[in-house]
Amino acid sequence: MSIRTLDDLLAEGVSGRRVLVRADLNVPLDKQTGDITDDGRIRAVLPTLGALVEAGAKVVACSHLGRPKGAPDPQFSLSPVAGRLGELLGAPVHFATDTVGESARSTVADLADGQVALLENLRFNAGETSKDEAERGAFADQLAAFGDAYVDDAFGAVHRKHASVFDVPARLPHVAGRLVLREVEVLSKLTGAPERPYVVVLGGSKVSDKLAVIEALLPTVDRLLIGGGMCFTFLKAQGLEVGTSLLEKDMVDTCRNLLERANGKILLPVDVVVADAFAPDAAHDTVRVDGIPSHRLGLDVGPETVAGFSAALSQAKTIFWNGPMGVFEMPAFAAGTRGIAEAITKADAFSVVGGGDSAAAVRALGLDESSFGHISTGGGASLEYLEGKTLPGIAALEN
Repeated sequence: MSIRTLDDLLAEGVSGRRVLVRADLNVPLDKQTGDITDDGRIRAVLPTLGALVEAGAKVVACSHLGRPKGAPDPQFSLSPVAGRLGELLGAPVHFATDTVGESARSTVADLADGQVALLENLRFNAGETSKDEAERGAFADQLAAFGDAYVDDAFGAVHRKHASVFDVPARLPHVAGRLVLREVEVLSKLTGAPERPYVVVLGGSKVSDKLAVIEALLPTVDRLLIGGGMCFTFLKAQGLEVGTSLLEKDMVDTCRNLLERANGKILLPVDVVVADAFAPDAAHDTVRVDGIPSHRLGLDVGPETVAGFSAALSQAKTIFWNGPMGVFEMPAFAAGTRGIAEAITKADAFSVVGGGDSAAAVRALGLDESSFGHISTGGGASLEYLEGKTLPGIAALEN
């Protein structure tokens, strides 16, 4: 790639200059308390922010959080993120209560060298996500006015054609932050010539969400292990009863076709944990996949499946994992995800966790993050990269 990097910008000197940093601070918040439940994405941008602060830049950070509808919505405020970011940086973060309004202008204007400001949620402005190029461009003009240079360190957003990701780089000298650079370097290993055997583990709820990546990976992987809610559509394609488990009926024929084309590469569960209801305290048992009762639903893969998947992973030299094996948020249905994650850490392989729920599961289950080769911050972005799609945010940096 012909992308300038943060080190290039630092070499030019940033002391006293305003640097607009697009970060991915889209962290989960507790619906009752508003507290941050996983600060992994905040920590991921610290190397870039820290380097700019140390070099004396006036740092203007911006991000989205959640899916507000183009107008201010208190439940999606970045205010708690500003507090946590300040704790991690060891210095107060000056918070603007709007995106490009009076608060943002005065907050940025008052910054001293080496200080950090955080703008309010970008998606509080309809221009951020607008499909109208003029509206998006007008918002990008306002954002770009806050910077003398632009750094994209929001890998989790580079697959979006949004103002702060796609349009702002056209208006300012632009570079890739350390996180974005690392993500692209790691994923390039998977799309280039990965060391073999190359084993991919896919989970999550829907086949339709992962169909494009399955199509792209099937010719290149040695084994494809499928768990999570999406496995039941594949099991149905084999003619099995799946009870009231999650099922995409319109994808059954597609799954049957994939299984026929896979030449044995696809490995499906042999046993699952079924429950009476989707609830943490629901009565549950482990059954063979050919014995799922019609009135019960599968919420995790079973121990025999974990053993079989683990055996395949133990032979791998390269592993990519995206999507939990079950409803790991409920302790009764977390064993499958934990078992697969632990098998990945034990393998003598270069392992990549593909962001999203998989990364959340690693942290929620208390697993050692350093035992994985790389934990991506961008679930959707990492999948689209592996599909071979052009990512707008990366293309904007290359221009």
